[in-house]
Amino acid sequence: MQHFKRIFFCLILSALLLQACQAIPRFFNDERPNFLIIVTDDQRYDTMQYMPNTQELLFDQGVTFSSGYVTTPYCCSSRASILTGLYSHNHGVYVNEDKLNYKTVVEDMHNNGYYTGLVGKYLNSWDGSMRPEYDFWVSIWGGTVPSYYDPDLNVNGTWSKHTGYITYLFKDQAIQFLDEAADQRKPFLLLFAPNAPHAPYTPAKEDSALYLDLPPFRPASFNEEDISDKPESISNKPFLTEEEIVSLDKTRRRQILTLTALDRSIKEVLDKLEATGEMDNTVVIFISDNGKHWGEHRLDQKNTPYEESVKVPFAMRYPPLVPVPYTEDRLVANIDIAPTLYELSETKMPKIIDGASLVSLLSGTDTWRTSVLMEAWPDRGHWTSVHTGQYVYIENDGYISEFYDLKVDPLEMENKINGDEYQTIIQELQATLQQEVVPKIISSGN
Repeated sequence: MQHFKRIFFCLILSALLLQACQAIPRFFNDERPNFLIIVTDDQRYDTMQYMPNTQELLFDQGVTFSSGYVTTPYCCSSRASILTGLYSHNHGVYVNEDKLNYKTVVEDMHNNGYYTGLVGKYLNSWDGSMRPEYDFWVSIWGGTVPSYYDPDLNVNGTWSKHTGYITYLFKDQAIQFLDEAADQRKPFLLLFAPNAPHAPYTPAKEDSALYLDLPPFRPASFNEEDISDKPESISNKPFLTEEEIVSLDKTRRRQILTLTALDRSIKEVLDKLEATGEMDNTVVIFISDNGKHWGEHRLDQKNTPYEESVKVPFAMRYPPLVPVPYTEDRLVANIDIAPTLYELSETKMPKIIDGASLVSLLSGTDTWRTSVLMEAWPDRGHWTSVHTGQYVYIENDGYISEFYDLKVDPLEMENKINGDEYQTIIQELQATLQQEVVPKIISSGN
């Protein structure tokens, strides 16, 4: 009888211990932070006024990077740089059709104990099927959808049509991920990549009557009078027609409307993060993959070296590192996200990486970069530029080079490549560009 009592006591004790272990916080043995990386699609840097919730809950509670840029302003190339910390000439994704064959920060963090998820757009060159480095996966085929309503989604390996508005569907899946992450005894990384405000920029039905009185967008560079100082591919463009201007105005309004729905959705995701008790233990980063012209220099595209294309909204919230909200004016770029994740997640960083961890910048370093390389391979040919925050020097293959002083000419209307007062600066930037574009030898398996 005594023997059976001991067995019964051991069983009760084991049950109590199991229950106690289940009640232990999931970070009892792993105090590394979570990561929520929000990547919007084709969002210009000057549109945050249409996202008041995101502005209040993220930008106003962390660091706003007023000089945030993407190194290649094209969807697939920029996202590959976010995932690797590499310039396009190193990771090999030059245009949307190129596949990324280089290992990503997500793969390394997954191998280092993180519960990982992707909700939204991955890469334009990817077929939407689930990737092995993600524990949770919700994505679309390629880079866009025919409509924001009733999309085909791959959810954890299975394709099916989902009824509803895609931004809200992605939001619900992101919340589902956070629920599942709460049951894990490990930190998480969620890449939340909604397709707003990318074409076809379908507004949510409940927003269709908003911004009907939106003032026209008419900066001095809109349908610019004299573009003879631009490369031939631009200088030969005719003036925008009235029909094209009306179309651009409609595009702008529709993009803003998609951001309105996205703003509500981001608030719900952040509210869920708060409800789980993990808000202040989560590094939240917001960035767009590139901007897009609304008629400046007679353009309606992305993938140009101009501010409308390369400058993006960029912010980070993480109270342990940014206890007091502020605006950081020094140059940061999409290539800085991966090294930041490597450092804060205590994951071994690749030997070769082009970006720099934002941890040192936010910790008060005096040795941060003074320029950043930008490059692209659009239809008109390859261009490269070096950007200092004030000065922009651009080399266009086969065409005229360009130089702009953004302090004097923020709209980049006057090409000063032959300006006598800038020749010393131009020579210095030429040397910097020559040094930056020398390709490093990287094997895709590293």
